[in-house]
Amino acid sequence: MSFLCTGAKSLTGQYKALNRVLFLEDDILFAETIVDLLQESNLEVTHVPNGQNALDMTFKKKFDLYLLDINVPLIDGTTLLKELRASNDNTPAIFLTSHKDKEMLKKSFLSGADDFLTKPFDTDELLFRIGAILKRVKCDSVTCVGFLCNDDIHKRIFYKNQELELSKKEYDLLLLLMKHANNTVPKELIFDELWSSSEGGSEGAVRVYINRIKQLIPQMNIENIRGVGYKLVS
Repeated sequence: MSFLCTGAKSLTGQYKALNRVLFLEDDILFAETIVDLLQESNLEVTHVPNGQNALDMTFKKKFDLYLLDINVPLIDGTTLLKELRASNDNTPAIFLTSHKDKEMLKKSFLSGADDFLTKPFDTDELLFRIGAILKRVKCDSVTCVGFLCNDDIHKRIFYKNQELELSKKEYDLLLLLMKHANNTVPKELIFDELWSSSEGGSEGAVRVYINRIKQLIPQMNIENIRGVGYKLVS
């Protein structure tokens, strides 16, 4: 089973999600079983055994889904998710737990969970629920222009299904060109989008960013409209 978004707001091309899962579970044997299951379903899984490790990992990588046990060392699952939601991290989350009481179910959803599965559970059901969440989130947040697709939730741009390594200003500039695909983006608008009034931009800096982007997306055409601005031709 693979989790693809084929309903993205796409002009041309198709977006194939690179689905990254953070899995919090302190039962190592159970965790190994679930990791194998998810990897067989073309998911990239990062497993951590305690809540502190999970929190640290969210600062290092961007994830598409959190799978969280509740009773884990250092920071429990519901407290962890509360902290993430308080920091405006809206990554979908599913709790996998042995708790069966309604109070814990209520507490889980109040902490920001999107779904809840009680152990033991059917692995097919887990995959169905994961697939439904990833498809909904990806299709709602992804816009494509040709081979380029922007994941607005995680602020990532993909070229031919591969994530581009972009600085913040390179990301902002490429996204601006994508939003105005086949139309010239004036230099003045680029300056306004990339720099604050106190910073002030330069044409030289924009040229450097444009050349760097061109190297990353060789089959996409970015035209220099001399004296006016730049145009991404899809």
